[in-house]
Amino acid sequence: MLKRFKIFTVITVLSLSMVFLTNTNADEKYTANECFEKLSRGTLKFNQALDKAIFKPIAKGYRVLPQPIRTGTNNFVSNLRSLLSFSNNVLQGDLKSAGNTAGRFAINTTVGILGVFDPASKMGFEKKSREDFGQTLGVWGTGPGCYLVLPVLGPTTTRDAVGMIGNVFVDPVYHLTHNSETDILVGNENLSEHNYYYYRGTDAVDFRSKNIESFESLEENSIDFYASLKSLYLQNRQQKILNSPTSNRDSEDSDWEEIDNQ
Repeated sequence: MLKRFKIFTVITVLSLSMVFLTNTNADEKYTANECFEKLSRGTLKFNQALDKAIFKPIAKGYRVLPQPIRTGTNNFVSNLRSLLSFSNNVLQGDLKSAGNTAGRFAINTTVGILGVFDPASKMGFEKKSREDFGQTLGVWGTGPGCYLVLPVLGPTTTRDAVGMIGNVFVDPVYHLTHNSETDILVGNENLSEHNYYYYRGTDAVDFRSKNIESFESLEENSIDFYASLKSLYLQNRQQKILNSPTSNRDSEDSDWEEIDNQ
């Protein structure tokens, strides 16, 4: 626990430093510096090969499942993921959205049978875009910094990379599944800890399966796929930071956190 607190303190100090050093006007065109273009282009090719060999076939196999099962799976993981959104709603000072998120979670977890169904939407609790710590840093005024592509994790910025680490400390699901008092040990295997990664992996596969054609179209029709991917990612992140109407649509086909976890 002390080790996690020290790491979180370092992240907080780094985040606040980024706020003062890279504070930007939200009305400016959203861009990011190209600090690692050659490396990022090579990493993108690696990720494309990995996606073609592993992730895309898994996503296509997932599509074979009946629609009710896929819908229920999406609802279940989205319900768990809403806890991370709630934490970031609070950190951003958006108490209205925090209340809406908490209400959705309470209703869907109980009436919706652990989130498999979504009665909250019918009861007036609107489904909004997901929030993460990278977005929170953006709301606090932190600029994107440098754009880069990470192996497996995909496109990001230095700010959003810090946000990925920060997510671990503000995600209640992570802490529940990594609580030493509830760990289930079978030999050297920590089943409780694995549950977190099963949940994140399922979320990623579900997202990838819904966007097979979209990615194929983007790749086939782009003169420079790297540049197109960068533009799409940066625009999407800015829309989410500003909570623009397009980022609050019910479809999550613009949620790049899932792409980052492929």
